[in-house]
Amino acid sequence: MNKKYFHSALIAFLLMIFSSGFLPAQTVNLKFIETSDVHGSLFPYDFINNKNINTSLAQIYTYVKEQRADKSQHVVLLDDGDILQGQPIVYYYNFEKTNSTHICAQVMNYMKYDAGTVGNHDIEPGHPVYDKLDKEFDFPWLAANAVNIKTGKPYFKPYTIIKRNGIKIAVLGLITPWIPNWLPEKIWNGIEFDDMVTTAAKWVKIIKEKEKPDLLIGLFHSGVEANYNGQTAETPKNENASRLVAEKVPGFDVVFVGHDHHGWNFTVKNTEGKNVLILGTINAARTATEADIKMIFDKNSGKWQKEITGKVIESKNYKPDEAYMKKFAPVVEEVKNYVSKPIGTFTKTISSRESLFGDSPFVDLVQEIQLNISHADISFADPLSFNAEIKKGTVYVRDMFNLYKYENLLYTMKMSGKEIKDYLEYSYGKWFNTMKDSADHLLYFKTAEDGKIDYRNGRPQLASSYYNFSSAAGIKYTVDVSKPAGHRINIISMADGKPFDMNKIYTVAVNSYRGNGGGGHLTLGAGIPKGEISKRIINSTQKDLRYYLMKWIEKKKTVTPAALGNWKVIPASWWKLGKEKDYNILFGER
Repeated sequence: MNKKYFHSALIAFLLMIFSSGFLPAQTVNLKFIETSDVHGSLFPYDFINNKNINTSLAQIYTYVKEQRADKSQHVVLLDDGDILQGQPIVYYYNFEKTNSTHICAQVMNYMKYDAGTVGNHDIEPGHPVYDKLDKEFDFPWLAANAVNIKTGKPYFKPYTIIKRNGIKIAVLGLITPWIPNWLPEKIWNGIEFDDMVTTAAKWVKIIKEKEKPDLLIGLFHSGVEANYNGQTAETPKNENASRLVAEKVPGFDVVFVGHDHHGWNFTVKNTEGKNVLILGTINAARTATEADIKMIFDKNSGKWQKEITGKVIESKNYKPDEAYMKKFAPVVEEVKNYVSKPIGTFTKTISSRESLFGDSPFVDLVQEIQLNISHADISFADPLSFNAEIKKGTVYVRDMFNLYKYENLLYTMKMSGKEIKDYLEYSYGKWFNTMKDSADHLLYFKTAEDGKIDYRNGRPQLASSYYNFSSAAGIKYTVDVSKPAGHRINIISMADGKPFDMNKIYTVAVNSYRGNGGGGHLTLGAGIPKGEISKRIINSTQKDLRYYLMKWIEKKKTVTPAALGNWKVIPASWWKLGKEKDYNILFGER
């Protein structure tokens, strides 16, 4: 057959097929892998506690490489935020070694991420850090609802388009809009954080009209439970709106979530009655999630049919990738040397465990330093770590990440005596159960439908987060757990014995998370209107509180941590028995 004639006949035949609506069957297998809330766990080494661990991005990368080697599928690697806080290695690159490419950019570019979403703890280090990192990433860093106030456009890229074997994938990124409730304005100045549902509806419409994608993926750094911390589905700018978006904004095939560290794999229906898969990880690179999507082209409708399933991957089941570890070995050694610098001596071991049950040396050391730095009348502090310990003897830089987990600033604020009492009523209402007798629980646990303690991922769930268990120094008071929440606190006097006055204005030292309204202690507890909180702030430290804790210990050289003994839980016998019971539930036998 004449070659020219053959080509013409072939073209005519193909045109006839396509014009008649008949298309050959086609199947494309896609695998989306999500990491989220890695919190600096880049390597299988705990820089804080000076030990090897079996979970990190190094293990997850082994799994990613295995999946990429499978040529029957096409892999898309996504991150859902909160990588810039947690382990000292990210702190080191955030604030110490700032003149080189950030380690997160080095690692994530090496792993060839396709897209990421910004998390609230990625905003926490401040503009110099996240603006620099946004430029260093080889992939787009997304957050459609983080809006540049000057331009009215997203500060970060709102969405990205990824193509795999002819499939057009749109990934929309959203960040929890509660950042102004937690972080000082100078950290996020110039950015406004819009409602997730409203923003999603706007951008899904744009994406559908402009891009016409075959798949729409949500990559949301926000949790699932919209009723968290007293919010409802109708609360504007809900902190944990990921499920709300999946249900209320039609178009998403999969919604990946982060922020709440709970781990999720379930399906909801949107307003059109279509299924939306929701997947989320737990923290510290202990898990990744995976959406397997089989795209089958329907020759009759001319559209793709989708079969979607979810899966959770445990990183402990994989060995660290050898090439990855070899490449970054010099960085690991450099940071090990940094955190191994001695700064002082403790004459006794302290643990945050005791801080969950009452007055403790662990929290009171922070209280003492906050009062010393601020010269305030009263200090509020919390156990920011659930199960941290600093051993007797030499104290190192790494121990400061156990003593103080986050990069908060220290505020000095004005509060009335009544506001201080109401703040404490709110805190202990979320902290301690109303005990019926000595056999009852001291701690306020979350309960399941059967009335028993709710367990998730094998762990008993407290009704509120331990970092909201805020106690005070500078005053003497009791907490009566036989009384209902809101009626437990009796402030006896100032710490020096002087009278405490409900009508007097006091200066109060508090971390910037709490001082911006985080946890609701100032707004829901003390009853200070959100718009008034910033007017109460007298001053703020320029650097994070951990820096000042470190300098205080360096100057002191030898520290004898001790509980201040300024507050106690009553009835004492009930407290003792309830503490023993709940300690064993949380930590096992003593």
